[in-house]
Amino acid sequence: MSATMAASGAARNTAVAEKLANRRRRSNRTVEALCLAATVIGLAFLAMILGTLLYLGMQGLSLSVFTEATKPPGSHGGLLNAIVGSLIQTTIGTLVGTPIGLLVGTYLAEYAQNSRLGNAVRFVSDVLLSAPSILIGLFVYSVLVRPFGGFSGIAGCVALAVIVIPIVVRTTEDMLRLIPVSLREAAVALGAPKWKMIVLICYRAALDGIATGVLLAVARVAGETAPLLFTSLGNLNWSLDITQPMSSLPVTIYQYAGSAFDDWVQLAWVGALLITFGVLAINVVASVVLRPRQ
Repeated sequence: MSATMAASGAARNTAVAEKLANRRRRSNRTVEALCLAATVIGLAFLAMILGTLLYLGMQGLSLSVFTEATKPPGSHGGLLNAIVGSLIQTTIGTLVGTPIGLLVGTYLAEYAQNSRLGNAVRFVSDVLLSAPSILIGLFVYSVLVRPFGGFSGIAGCVALAVIVIPIVVRTTEDMLRLIPVSLREAAVALGAPKWKMIVLICYRAALDGIATGVLLAVARVAGETAPLLFTSLGNLNWSLDITQPMSSLPVTIYQYAGSAFDDWVQLAWVGALLITFGVLAINVVASVVLRPRQ
């Protein structure tokens, strides 16, 4: 009798376990199908965007785009001044913002982990990271444009640098925190001062992640329009003077895309294509350069 009851109990336990296993398999297949569907939908939208960009942008891509400055409608102008202006402002903004963000991120990760000042700086950096870019443009406008009486490429560079800083701060802090404490202790045990341990050990170990953060910042500021509308404004003429209004691809795209002239709309699509593939080229080159380290 006891053997029969034990066998019956074992059978019931086996049946319950089988039901739970079947339920888990169904749940797993459902979640897996949902993830796959979300991936396919996301890739489909991305393919549609890139396909539309290629289809409409390639139609107007020609040598004159890179050799002619912007001209009045019907004059078959190009985007040379906008391309050069974007390169100048993005480069200067990145060169100014990256060292500041790197030093602030290092301070938060290595010197002020639990201090009140560190928490306050981290909070301000996070707020600045999520702040709309138009607010940054308005801030720079009120600080540099209105007091000095005019728009300028310098104000545009400052606005882009302010956008770069919190991105580099967050990436640098996160990458330095991932470095094992034992690696720091080994360097200190050999007699290295803390600053040398950070520069020679931590920076080298976190170089790939920091470089990725800088690339993310470049990709972010390369397509910013709102802050440049309030700072560098734009310039339809050829100019390399950063103390004067300076043209840029995002502002030119914004102006041309809403135009009633077909040639300007076509140039707007070409400009969008150039920005997209310019950022893609930067990421590909960086991946190739960093690959031997990995």
